[in-house]
Amino acid sequence: MSPTSSDVILERMMSLHPKIIDLTLDRVWRLLDRLGNPQEALPPVIHIAGTNGKGSTLAMIRAGVEGAGQRAHAYTSPHLARFHERIRLAGDLISEPDLSAVLDECYAANGDAPITYFEITTCAALLAMSRVKADFTLLEVGLGGRLDATNVIAKPALTIITPVSMDHEQFLGDTLAAIAGEKAGIIKRSVPCVVSPQADDAMDVIEARARSLGAPLLAYGQHWHVSEERGRLIYQDENGLRDLPLPNLPGAHQVKNAGAAIAALRHLNMGDAAIEAAVTSAHWPARMQRLTQGALAQAAPEAELWLDGGHNPAAGQALANHIATLPQRPTHLICGMLNTKDISGYLTPLAAVADSLTAVSIPGEANTLPAADTAAAATSAGFAATTADSVEDALHRITAQTPSARILICGSLYLAGHVLRKNG
Repeated sequence: MSPTSSDVILERMMSLHPKIIDLTLDRVWRLLDRLGNPQEALPPVIHIAGTNGKGSTLAMIRAGVEGAGQRAHAYTSPHLARFHERIRLAGDLISEPDLSAVLDECYAANGDAPITYFEITTCAALLAMSRVKADFTLLEVGLGGRLDATNVIAKPALTIITPVSMDHEQFLGDTLAAIAGEKAGIIKRSVPCVVSPQADDAMDVIEARARSLGAPLLAYGQHWHVSEERGRLIYQDENGLRDLPLPNLPGAHQVKNAGAAIAALRHLNMGDAAIEAAVTSAHWPARMQRLTQGALAQAAPEAELWLDGGHNPAAGQALANHIATLPQRPTHLICGMLNTKDISGYLTPLAAVADSLTAVSIPGEANTLPAADTAAAATSAGFAATTADSVEDALHRITAQTPSARILICGSLYLAGHVLRKNG
């Protein structure tokens, strides 16, 4: 690639701050001001925080907006295979020339001032989105909410808080209430907030924050309801009942995510076409994604191959619940995780639905948990566990013994990104 490519610029940006994560908004405000405050020129913003389900909910809302014939910008993180996945301009992935241009512009405006990689790239996304016409802007929080780099929109059209659970305790606090307080930091004065199902401790904090700001809540169980009945999604609010197909994104947890997306679209008066498209047309890679093509799929032609990037206890439980609904088949996990995650909490529910776990280290990731440590944790959780040098090696070993196995590659979005690149 040329020396002016986005990859080179992104690599240069990594050296601007010694910490990968350092939650504050001071550096973001400084750079946005130097850029002319592009966050003030965005189409109406829907801002989404939460522990699990942020990306899926955003994907369903985007599918709904597009199903209604409108266009949405979208900013998500992390990316899987290429950085460009993080930024969609009016529905399309940002082009290489446009990405390089805004990254260069942000790098020049920032100078040598300290700023984290996520902060400066978020500013670049906001700058890019401010220059392209669209009907909505969908912003996914990177980490937390209150001090996240995306939390710079003075008056969003809507905020959404998806289920809050334990994750990133070293940054957000070691209780559910503390973490919920950080997520609720995106709530703005008088701006409606859609709230997904929450534990009582989290809901109490969210409700208190909303009351203090006069922000109307549209909460699951109070203002809207969603459930699966006889293979259909049933959604109901004060405007009536909708009988819809189940979400095309697999997993029972996606029913609740779909409910939040529908609540948002109904609040925005998007219409029936948007509601239908939200549940039938959303695409969100590495969330219980079936791999049927590509190099890895070809290497295990008789196997049922799945990929999921969930990495906290709630994600492990949701994954186990979904596997339990699938037709019975020998099920084996290939797992790699970061050393910052609650591996025991993630693996314990999965031990009840899988026959074995093969642990791998995540290639190229400094914070990977060594495969031996993952295997030891899996053994403690009740798995028959071993290690492999790579995903390909693990896949070969499993299929050599059970060609028609169900194989789930899981544990980290970083591992999922590696797998998608390898799979082509």
